[in-house]
Amino acid sequence: MGPFQTTDIQRPPMHFDLTDLRLYLNILDSGNITAGAARSHLSLAAASARIRAMEASIGIDFLERGRRGVTPTPAGNALAQHARRLLQHAERMQQDLAEYANGVKGQVRLLCNTTAITEYLPELLADFLREHPNLDIDLQELPSARITHALRQGAADLGVISDAVDTHGLETLPFCDDPLALIMPLGHPLADGATPSFNDTLRHDFVGLASNSALAVYLEEQALHAGIRLQIRIRAEGFDGVIRMVSRGAGLAIVPLAAIQRQAVSQSIKSFALKEDWAQRKLLLCARSFTGLPGYARTLLEALRAK
Repeated sequence: MGPFQTTDIQRPPMHFDLTDLRLYLNILDSGNITAGAARSHLSLAAASARIRAMEASIGIDFLERGRRGVTPTPAGNALAQHARRLLQHAERMQQDLAEYANGVKGQVRLLCNTTAITEYLPELLADFLREHPNLDIDLQELPSARITHALRQGAADLGVISDAVDTHGLETLPFCDDPLALIMPLGHPLADGATPSFNDTLRHDFVGLASNSALAVYLEEQALHAGIRLQIRIRAEGFDGVIRMVSRGAGLAIVPLAAIQRQAVSQSIKSFALKEDWAQRKLLLCARSFTGLPGYARTLLEALRAK
């Protein structure tokens, strides 16, 4: 080989497809391979094999495995950034080409807090899907703070969040008022006096939502700000279950006023409007950039704004 001849640098080929990239992001977003596999509609064995193949294809680990789940390595963080951009471009391409191919669907990634997903969105989203047969919605419940983080990372198109969280770097639009109310059985010691403060209630037992629900996390944070932990006797999966348990004397609860109004609560419960500022919530629509949304996400945004 002469003095000016060089050889090409041989780099290992990367054999990643879009399913691999979606799986990898789902694993990061959920914090473990099992949950990521479920979100990707793959078995745990298939998901693990895909991740191992991705790592083996370039000889580097993307995930650090631990007892509490997985975290990305520096290379894994770089992969996540590129994967989100690639999937966003793929989804936009799909939307642009949908009008030329029957049956091609777009998908909107929508993250919502507990109240939005249970009280305000079911009928609205059902009507939207009926009117837009070529669009699907990937709907997930998260606390508002995690929603804003996911939006900043490009992990979702739209969010519905409480106005109590920091939205720096994001765009917001008003969605609806969402005040919280205190409910209790008629025979409760706090039922006959003036409207109790939240701090007054912390000496009593509560019926709570599932510990991973957005509202449960929010209420427990407010209690910790007061230096006391909520005394949760039992947890229910939804507002209906919470209200029914309170009506039978299981304890106090804090729920959205909309949940009380929707259920037409019986005379066995007394409700109080909470006076604390943090309970006078408003829900916001949120995105990194409303004008930068894919066309199908903008379609959903307009439907939500027309609520």
